[in-house]
Amino acid sequence: MYAIGELSQRTGVKVPTIRFYEDKGLLPHPARTAGNQRRYDEAALSRLLFIRHTRDLGLPLADVEALLTLEGTTGEDLNRAHDIAERQLTDIRHRIERLKRLEAELERISKACDGQHDHVCAVLHAFGDHDTCEGSH
Repeated sequence: MYAIGELSQRTGVKVPTIRFYEDKGLLPHPARTAGNQRRYDEAALSRLLFIRHTRDLGLPLADVEALLTLEGTTGEDLNRAHDIAERQLTDIRHRIERLKRLEAELERISKACDGQHDHVCAVLHAFGDHDTCEGSH
């Protein structure tokens, strides 16, 4: 059995986040000692590690919750896990493309400066005027 602080150390999840997951129903409310301290078992540790890993992979809480409901499921219901993974991959690819556009635009802006400081700064002007951007980002 683990106290909440030890569970936090073992998983890398902060104590307030553990409590948040409990409140959201992602992590079952733990047993309590006579002194009303939370005590977590191995199943809670495993579940919290699962939650942390899915969050590290960028999944929103709704998808984490959906994945948790699949625990112990067999058959075609498990297709939902695949669908969630595919949707997350698509989302990540879109974000990467957006970041590449941002990178290109910032590179262009950073090179706008001619090194002379006796006139309006081209970099500041570019940051202040979205119409000067070369494309959508």
